[in-house]
Amino acid sequence: MAKAKQTIIRKGVEAALELAAENPWDEITLAEIAARADLDLSDFHMVADKSDLALAVEPWLDKSMSAETIDMDETPRERLFDVIMLRFEEMEKHRAGLLSLQHWRERNPARLAKLAKARGKTARWALTCAGLDGHSDLPMGLRAAGLAWAMARAERAWRREESEDFSRTMAELGKQLRSAEERAGWVSGLMRRGRSRETASD
Repeated sequence: MAKAKQTIIRKGVEAALELAAENPWDEITLAEIAARADLDLSDFHMVADKSDLALAVEPWLDKSMSAETIDMDETPRERLFDVIMLRFEEMEKHRAGLLSLQHWRERNPARLAKLAKARGKTARWALTCAGLDGHSDLPMGLRAAGLAWAMARAERAWRREESEDFSRTMAELGKQLRSAEERAGWVSGLMRRGRSRETASD
C-alpha cells in the first residue's frame, strides 16, 4: 500500500510540473493532474490533494542527490557541491513548472514557511548523500540550517540562470558553501572553547 501511494504521488508530481509549465500552478486542477498522470481522480482520494503534491516536490527532487556515487577522496565541501548540483540538474529539467510553483508559493507566507521546513530536510539529505551525517563538532540541526541557507541562495541564482553550463548557479553555490564552512568552523571553535572552560572550572 505504501509503495502504491508513493507511485501515485510521484506520478502526480511529475504531471503537475508538466501542467504548471503550460499554465499557472494555481489554475491547474487535481483532475487535470490525474488525467496527465494517466490515473483516475479517485486514485488521489485520501492520498494527496494539490497542496500535498506541492509539498511533495521537494523530497521528489531530493532523491536526485543520491543518484550517483560520491568520491570520498574529495573534500566535504566538494562532495556537497557535487550532490547539490545533481539536484539543480534535475530542477533544470522542470524549470518552467518549478518557477510557476515558486510564484504560487511566494504569494502566501504559510506556503513559504512550509518550504523553509522542507529545505531543512533537503539539507539533511544533502549532508547524508555527501557522507557527512556522521559525528561532527556541530549538531546536525545547526549544520542543516546553514546548508539550507546556502542552498536557498544558490536557488535564487538558478532562477536567474541564463547559461547552459550553470555558471551563475555554480558560482553562487560555491561561494555560499565556502561561507557556510567558515561559519561552521567559527561556531565549532566557540563550542570547543566553551567546553574547555567548563572542564577547567571543574
